[in-house]
Amino acid sequence: MPPEVPYPRPLLTPLVHFSAPVSPVNNKYFRGNKKMKIPGKKMIILLVFIITCLSILRLLKLAITTSPSPPSSTLLSTLQNICSSTSPSCSYTPSYSPGTSTNLPNASALTKKEFKLLSNLITSKAPCNLLIFGLDPQYLELSKANAEGITVFLEDDSNKINAVKRKSNRTQIYKVDYQRPAKDAYKLLKHARQNPACAPRPELLPSSKCKLTLKDLPQEVFKHKWDVIVVDGPRGDMLEAPGRMSTIYTASMLARNGETTNVVVHDVDRTIEKWFSWEFLCEENLVSSKGKLWNFRLTDQSNSTRFCPAETFS
Repeated sequence: MPPEVPYPRPLLTPLVHFSAPVSPVNNKYFRGNKKMKIPGKKMIILLVFIITCLSILRLLKLAITTSPSPPSSTLLSTLQNICSSTSPSCSYTPSYSPGTSTNLPNASALTKKEFKLLSNLITSKAPCNLLIFGLDPQYLELSKANAEGITVFLEDDSNKINAVKRKSNRTQIYKVDYQRPAKDAYKLLKHARQNPACAPRPELLPSSKCKLTLKDLPQEVFKHKWDVIVVDGPRGDMLEAPGRMSTIYTASMLARNGETTNVVVHDVDRTIEKWFSWEFLCEENLVSSKGKLWNFRLTDQSNSTRFCPAETFS
């Protein structure tokens, strides 16, 4: 008789032992590969998506915020810098009407540090002869510091002049008219370089034929030798408004008629103020500065035939 169970046990035993360990090992290996490969692909896709979105958003921002500039000459493009993009004066419509400046933001207000520099200069020289192109409350404070000296204001805005309530015999305020708009700056600079009438001859200033000379100034201006001259007028922050070309030129001529004169120019961050200061007051005469305020010291140069030893601009 054959045995009752010849093969079943040997067949069942390996099947049980073979299938039990193989299944967990294979599953673990497969899951390990899945965790290592798939998240890496997702990360790359996510980074590409983020970079693409940022690029599209930047292009959209440029398209929205950038508008084409109107066609203009090189000079007008440069002179647009007389109204700084960070200045409060750029917040209103760029049109000019004489006598309306009191209704506009004060673009020429001195900062505390600028005022301190100027105040210290006046105090160190007081009592002195002080000439100021412009009339703002801050400058009235300087006239008080120079109470024993002579202070003369030259202003083109009648409203500002009428607003001053207190006047003294030693502080005089005169109404002046400025005829040259800021847009003529380059033309006037070229004229001054080529015309002998614009040479530094202070004694001929009242009768000068130079186009940069301020005409019809009060005799009080030519009567004194000035210790300090401040240029902060006219307003000069629009192309159609009177610019400070003539005030800087005239201040340089008056300064050369004295023994030692400080000429202080405000808003030198603007093109005209910077150009004309370098041209007629000269870089080597710059002794101090603070913010948008430059302080030049000029000595007696009545015999000089040129403003600066070498031309600042070519």
